[in-house]
Amino acid sequence: MFQTLDDLAPEQRLLVRLDLNAPVEDGRAQDNRRFERHAETVQELLDAGHAVVMMAHQGRPGRDSFVSLSSHAEVLASHLDRDVAFVDDVYGDDALAAIEDTAGGEALLLENVRFLEDEELGDRSPAEHAESDFVRTLAPAFDAYVNDAYSAAHRAHASIVGFPEVMDAYAGRVMVDEYEYNTSVERREFDGKVTMALGGTKAEDVIAAMEHLDEKVDQFLLGGVVGELFLRAAGYPVGHDLPEGPDLYDENYEKNAETIERVLEEYGDRIALAEDMAYEADDGERAEHDVDAIDEKSVSYMDVGHDTVEKYVPHVEESEAVLVKGALGVFEDERFSYGTVEVLRAVAESDCFSVVGGGDTSRTVEMYDLGRGNFDHLSIAGGAYLRALTGEPLAAVEALRQD
Repeated sequence: MFQTLDDLAPEQRLLVRLDLNAPVEDGRAQDNRRFERHAETVQELLDAGHAVVMMAHQGRPGRDSFVSLSSHAEVLASHLDRDVAFVDDVYGDDALAAIEDTAGGEALLLENVRFLEDEELGDRSPAEHAESDFVRTLAPAFDAYVNDAYSAAHRAHASIVGFPEVMDAYAGRVMVDEYEYNTSVERREFDGKVTMALGGTKAEDVIAAMEHLDEKVDQFLLGGVVGELFLRAAGYPVGHDLPEGPDLYDENYEKNAETIERVLEEYGDRIALAEDMAYEADDGERAEHDVDAIDEKSVSYMDVGHDTVEKYVPHVEESEAVLVKGALGVFEDERFSYGTVEVLRAVAESDCFSVVGGGDTSRTVEMYDLGRGNFDHLSIAGGAYLRALTGEPLAAVEALRQD
């Protein structure tokens, strides 16, 4: 399908695309699992004697997280057995000189590619991106291109799709690993029950995943904002915006109500909805009440309740495979982590094949000591993970494909 690091000739000068997008505090990148995962690829390339020049992005223009990658080089180096040099340039004279000075077994990180106007011109085709000054200037300085940035694979940007047009291109270890696992439920055959836990905020995303995996998944467990929207379609007085709350529901529902109602009718008892919901009481503590007892929504719901978890966990326990996309509640707040954590705990304690991803959901595993080794795969991807679940093509994967 595509070339991998196993196909690389020895001792090459490589242009390697990573995704080091990270939380930023006081202008400095904070360590996260992306650094750890990509460092494994980088270390392998360095040990093989390649000269490794990396490019990555951070943040978006206008946001506080739109910063230089200088601190990213330090964080990445902390996961390697050698230093990572940094140059505050992408394809100008300073960058080209630094690239030329990078010898086999050495690593260099270029400046944030999103500082370039050429990078995010999304209306360009891969061939048009390949004609940009960015690609035309940088490509001749290298023997080959490696894309390890699966979590940015849905972006048809110059650094993702332009270079494979004009260079020998290879998939890095993270790219291969994420692609294989995130499409595994669709591609693999399971003899037993397959369950999918779905949360998050966008109803259209969840619906697309459900419909794409219709013939593979036996049971859907819903939570989060999306779960509340489905409850609204089922006739419960929830899934509405509150005057003092965020606008997460009404517009979302109006746009998707007809589709949600159709999916509820077509999928019937394959969809499990919350039986009780958790909220913050006046004393600041967690409180719960049954959805059947709700006359009018007057509080913001932050998690599914204990009765819901008791209904969802047996589905996990009897499944041969479980796929988790999105959280069932606000897991960052320990008071409202119960639904997400207990479903993941059931996955961890079972013998099922398991893939967890979608935004920060896989971070729950570390936050609540559930043990990485208890899951087959914890994805570091958000948008690309979702795109894989919905069957939409990934720009980076298409660019790497061999005819």
